[in-house]
Amino acid sequence: MSNTSENPNPSSSSAKITLKTSDNELFEVEEAVAMKFCTVKQYFEDEKDNDVAARGSSTVIPLPNVHSAVLARLISYCKKLPQSNAVADNHEEEETKKKERKQYGTPGDLVDLISAANYLDFKEGLEFFNQALADHIQNKSVEYVRKFFGIKGDFEPHEEEKYREEYAWAFEGVDED
Repeated sequence: MSNTSENPNPSSSSAKITLKTSDNELFEVEEAVAMKFCTVKQYFEDEKDNDVAARGSSTVIPLPNVHSAVLARLISYCKKLPQSNAVADNHEEEETKKKERKQYGTPGDLVDLISAANYLDFKEGLEFFNQALADHIQNKSVEYVRKFFGIKGDFEPHEEEKYREEYAWAFEGVDED
């Protein structure tokens, strides 16, 4: 799979970098997009050759912990990032961001995106997808969150019931699972 599009930052060079996923798909991406992934950026720094334009398209950078479908979504997200990282000024802007976060699929999809963003050391993506997952599990029951993350309860049933009675306020207003 080859991913080509117009350069999101017209002032940067149009050098391409080839990324190879765990399922052997090749992605040819703009330098500006690929350099948002600190793991990729570090590759060029480790090679002591920062001339991405000269080496980028001829070098294939393996990403053994990233699946092609996930990388495609991360690249798509990178291309949508604004050039400046402006903080939300108002409630309306925050609501827009919340709607954007809901577009990225199920909690399972988000876990895959978080894992890949973490591996690639893609801070903006990691922050965005973590918040999207947090938005999804907000107001969910303890049982839902335990099941989703595969967490076994620490308490015996009678202990848990005691805590539920003692701290009933913490279980009010929980959404349907």
